Amino acid sequence: MKHFVKAKLAETLDQVVVATDDEKIAECCWGFGAEVIMTAESCQNGTEHCNEALQKLGKKYDIVVNIQWDEPLNEPEIIDGIVKALQVAPDAVFSTAVTSVKPEDAFDPTSLKCAVDNRGYAIYFSRGLIPYNKSGKVNPQFPYLLHLGIQSYDTKFLKIYPELTPSPLQLEEDLEQLKVLENGYKMKVIKVDHETHGVETPEDVEKIEQSMRERNLA
Repeated sequence: MKHFVKAKLAETLDQVVVATDDEKIAECCWGFGAEVIMTAESCQNGTEHCNEALQKLGKKYDIVVNIQWDEPLNEPEIIDGIVKALQVAPDAVFSTAVTSVKPEDAFDPTSLKCAVDNRGYAIYFSRGLIPYNKSGKVNPQFPYLLHLGIQSYDTKFLKIYPELTPSPLQLEEDLEQLKVLENGYKMKVIKVDHETHGVETPEDVEKIEQSMRERNLA
């Protein structure tokens, strides 16, 4: 619920909708007054869920934001940041946010890393540490980047995405962002100073709750 409320606080969003293929999640969200659109279990990732939700919504928007529920600490300012980044990058169809990688997350395959060029466009995403140096160890001097699991799309591209053939890098890393890059599309990236905890395990839930208590959000 708090995740939904924070999304509603973003200045750039005209509408906030929960897209899910799970009845239990839908019932929970209806319980606190959220608008819910049921999407198909056949959707391969969040991008495809967003596309189906947009089609069912039947409204015209220039940009759609995918706010993933396994990243509950993303703030309204980050949402607004990636929307604005896409708006001012006409050659990009996708935008996302990154922050600094913690040393303990460097080799965690659930923590997605990102490499960015000197113009702020994504070069690559990986479950491994990128770049990977000859020593095989974390370089404390290098600014490794962690993907925050939030992204926005130009709606014209969003409709195209499901029709693109799954790409080799996407399939190997199981990362939807790589299909965008492998097909030659540009992705704008903003860097933020942000404390993040993704939810992958029951232990992660405990960490999230502790972090929210510390922020007086619980």
